[in-house]
Amino acid sequence: MKQIKKCNREQWLNFHSDDQSAASSPKVEPLAKGEDLNSFDTKVQIFLNQFANSSAHFNELLLTVSNSPLFKGVVLIALLWFLWFQPKAQEKGSREIIVTTIASAFIALFFGRLLAFALPFRLRPIFNPDVHLQFPLPDPPRHLSLWSSMPSDHAMLWFAVATGIFLVSKRLGLFAFLYTTVFICLPRIYFGLHFPSDVLVGALLGIGITAVANHTVIRHRVAVSAVRLANTHPAAFYMSSFLFCYVTATQFDEIRVLGEQIIHAFKAAS
Repeated sequence: MKQIKKCNREQWLNFHSDDQSAASSPKVEPLAKGEDLNSFDTKVQIFLNQFANSSAHFNELLLTVSNSPLFKGVVLIALLWFLWFQPKAQEKGSREIIVTTIASAFIALFFGRLLAFALPFRLRPIFNPDVHLQFPLPDPPRHLSLWSSMPSDHAMLWFAVATGIFLVSKRLGLFAFLYTTVFICLPRIYFGLHFPSDVLVGALLGIGITAVANHTVIRHRVAVSAVRLANTHPAAFYMSSFLFCYVTATQFDEIRVLGEQIIHAFKAAS
């Protein structure tokens, strides 16, 4: 057996597993007094990782769901559109909440990326050599090794949207929270792309951003003009709304990739 290391403040935790049994549960050595141990991360990560080698077919299915925009953002965006066209949605102020929610989602995604650069860098579990767990992700995106794990921008974005749905409809909102947790966030922990605390912090920030933005004064300033535009120029409004909802559902991935390619092209030409 390998000797278990103790972690310092720059490390999360060093797991120890028996080399003879990949499916055995990792053993964790208690840290010395005064060292920082995130027991929340430890317990959740170990619990989920025990299923990593259970079924290759399940892993493939979960990976497909995790990578597909259809099973992530499109479902929640569709719920916003459903609520938008409900009878008397404008009279109840639901449309103002929906517009503010979309704006909050954009702010959450941008703020999440900003925090990732501003906070101390945290290596993702799947790339962290001090996390001795086997994650069922055969080909992890290498560029994510350069992106800090804290906070989860997926959690920030989609919990922000789920909060807006909840403010309009409690029943659909509870479904949105559950859906975001199970289909968007848990797979990212399961595949080692985030620590549980990354997701928890991202979720709280996303909820907070939408809640603050939907304060009556702020919401009125943000959304009234957009709702008025929907009534006076519906063609332009719904065209632009569709485009913005699309890039939100895909988390601006195409725009990001295009921007990176343009930057590389300019660097290569210079």
